[in-house]
Amino acid sequence: MFRRAGQLQFASSLFRYPAAAPSRHYSFEVFRDVPPLRQLRRDLLLSKRTVGLVPTMGALHDGHLSLIRQAASENTDVFVSIFVNPTQFGVNEDLSSYPRTWDADIAKLEQLNDELKSGNSGSITAILAPTPKTMYPTLPPSSEINGDGSFVTITPLAKKLEGASRPVFFRGVATVCMKLFNIVGAERVYFGQKDVQQTVVIKRMVKDFHLDTEVKIGPTMREVDGLALSSRNVYLGARRRKVGLVLFSALKAAESAYQSGKLARSDILGPSNDITRDVLSQQQSLSPAERVTFEVDYISLADPDTLEEVETIDPAKGAILSGAIKMAPLEKTNAGEDCGLGDGKVAVRLIDNLILKPVSE
Repeated sequence: MFRRAGQLQFASSLFRYPAAAPSRHYSFEVFRDVPPLRQLRRDLLLSKRTVGLVPTMGALHDGHLSLIRQAASENTDVFVSIFVNPTQFGVNEDLSSYPRTWDADIAKLEQLNDELKSGNSGSITAILAPTPKTMYPTLPPSSEINGDGSFVTITPLAKKLEGASRPVFFRGVATVCMKLFNIVGAERVYFGQKDVQQTVVIKRMVKDFHLDTEVKIGPTMREVDGLALSSRNVYLGARRRKVGLVLFSALKAAESAYQSGKLARSDILGPSNDITRDVLSQQQSLSPAERVTFEVDYISLADPDTLEEVETIDPAKGAILSGAIKMAPLEKTNAGEDCGLGDGKVAVRLIDNLILKPVSE
């Protein structure tokens, strides 16, 4: 058991989750297994209460908290899942490096619950923090493309954009979300707009499998300078964080072209490509102790329903403008420099998107 490459990642993750803590210490119940959570869900259902589920992989930030606030405003009870899902990490992706911040996460949830309970909204009732064995109770799933396991696949959506570079990613996302939806039975589930392809995949899954839940999308939360909030931002450090704004700047330039009346792909993406090319050229002219290098994976202009690339935007439909860049590890660091978690040695993939809304007649 656990001998294949993909399964080794799964095995290593078994020992990286916090031990179950007595729920009496919290303002919410913490569940590690399914049956007791389902009993609570039945009790809430019989009491005519509603549940909103916010799935997370922990390392919570303001984007997650905004989704919880939205869920609390629309439901009497909020369930938050915290689970670093091994099946959405490929064989060559480092599952072990994903940030795990249980104590900080719980502290943020407790503080938020104090806020929610002081108002007229719902509040956080349960945290589902399962072990991988709970979520994958039989055959340990493989991270290999053709590996064995019980999976949910949503194609061709999952093969595009992020899926082209990370071929098992959306298979893992769809699979774990199907499990979470089945476990919790929430009236509504909440996802952030930043992971726009994920929202399209989840909506398609809910529709195609007749799942009895409503998918709610919250806006992308950003830093003051525009950087989209992400759990992986802790790896950037000051130097890479500053240069990482190139993706947002590129997307904003394309958005401006659309808002000025441009509809052709070349007219919209041209300014984006100019920005990424110029910034990379500037960085490459610097010394190793000063520069940041990155690779543009894609900048996409796609149909909002199918994610097919479009040559001309239909103004009645609009489009999804999205992109991904990979920030390379720092070549040379300086004494006392803020290099982020991992001392600048961890490559960081940044994704972002803007919705080009339909032009009303």
